[in-house]
Amino acid sequence: MDSPAFIPAGGLSLRSSATQAPLCCGRPRPAAAAGRVRMASEIGQDDKEEVRDYFTNTGFGRWNKIYSDDDSVNAVQKDIREGHAKTVETILSWVDEDGDAQGQTFCDAGCGVGSLAIPLASRGAVVTASDISPTMAAEAQRRAAEELPASSAALTTFQTSDLCDLSGFYDTVACVDVMIHYPQEDVNEMISALSALAKRRLIVSFAPKTLAYSLLKKVGEFFPGPSKATRAYLHAESDVVAALEAEGWTIKRRGSTASKFYFSNVLEAVREA
Repeated sequence: MDSPAFIPAGGLSLRSSATQAPLCCGRPRPAAAAGRVRMASEIGQDDKEEVRDYFTNTGFGRWNKIYSDDDSVNAVQKDIREGHAKTVETILSWVDEDGDAQGQTFCDAGCGVGSLAIPLASRGAVVTASDISPTMAAEAQRRAAEELPASSAALTTFQTSDLCDLSGFYDTVACVDVMIHYPQEDVNEMISALSALAKRRLIVSFAPKTLAYSLLKKVGEFFPGPSKATRAYLHAESDVVAALEAEGWTIKRRGSTASKFYFSNVLEAVREA
């Protein structure tokens, strides 16, 4: 469920992006930085293919149901739904507190079914959202068309893309509940790639690595059900912060959500003036 062409003309368009040279501050990235992005597309290929296949095929129905209003979900799935919603609510509360969504550009990398992209668009943001799974991106597009007024829909673009292939330049870049599918070395490369897209703010969430959560994961309780088919990685917050600071970010806000089956820390990183 990794996570976009970045001109949202026409509204609610759904495209598969071709690989383009990443930009940094509106200019081509330095060769070394571009090399890091190329490396990112290589070192995590097995994980990426696993994630793409799962969320495009067998996993799509399961997670589309979880991230919906379907009353037939079981108690575990409902717990995950509510946990994810709280993470999204935390991010939206930060955006609302700053009062700067209207007219701002947002990139939602790994948008899933549009849980963050759609409410951002409803606040007047210009949103470009992408997912590695074409079925997820298509479902996000469908929901946006159904839920958003025409004026907001016209400012929203959905497409299929590996987040390391994204290009463009945005006021805010968000990557929510994606990093759990990748080991730390890949997460470092992802943060580098996402940093090149963000003007002033980068928001990321991840499953925190603690002794308790590591034990839960080891005994198979961290993710419910036998159909969960992707590898899960926990990340120490200090490692994620170090990767952000290496790209010149300063942590402004922190949030966390913890329930029986959903665990997530979220960080808002900003550029120092």
